[in-house]
Amino acid sequence: MTELGHNGPVEWSLPPQLPWPQFLRLLRHPAPPRGWLEAAAELPEVQKRPPLLRWIAQHPKTPTQLRLSLLPRLPWRALSEIAGDAAAHPQARTLAIERLQLLWGAITPGERRSLARHAPKQLWPNIWRVRDGGLIGSFLQHPKLGVEALAALIQPPLAPEHTEALARSRWGEIIPIAHQVLWAMDQTFRGADCMLVLGQSALWIKALPGEERLLAATRIVHPPLRRMVRAWALPETVVEA
Repeated sequence: MTELGHNGPVEWSLPPQLPWPQFLRLLRHPAPPRGWLEAAAELPEVQKRPPLLRWIAQHPKTPTQLRLSLLPRLPWRALSEIAGDAAAHPQARTLAIERLQLLWGAITPGERRSLARHAPKQLWPNIWRVRDGGLIGSFLQHPKLGVEALAALIQPPLAPEHTEALARSRWGEIIPIAHQVLWAMDQTFRGADCMLVLGQSALWIKALPGEERLLAATRIVHPPLRRMVRAWALPETVVEA
């Protein structure tokens, strides 16, 4: 394969003529010569290596038909890398996310836990709905998960797996999250199929300063939880009395 350089055509070879380390670097080159990516995708060694196919599938210069043929062949890990790579072609990212949503129900629990830590935002509701404390705990370590996005996910009914994973996470002392968890617990306690116990709210009450506890109490309807929050909002001298 050739391209025009400053001093004439530049030759682009393929393995085995081209050393593999150099080939890997060229897969990320922004402007390969026409036909080079298609030829690379046809190499038997490349077809057996999803990480290499991933770079071809997401390359901005890859023809649409080739991209459409490659993405269904990629495993979830390669799809997740494409979905999270801002440099990937927009079509590749969109199709990778769609494929991940389709594969979510078919991958193993261990694979789900690995994916959860780096899953695209479109997959977060699917993850949150699974009552698996390990899965939720892995998801709560997601580097792109923010306070607003997490608060939007914390909705009733809450399961014990949710509250326990949250309590063990870095979110256990974040005031907006504590407010949202207490509100969701309040709503859950009022439901018919509640699996929570009142004591699980203690951590979230303690995460709030005194004035925030008073504010939380005004929003709580479940009488036992409301009394507990109000009691902990009082000055210590009053509580001891």
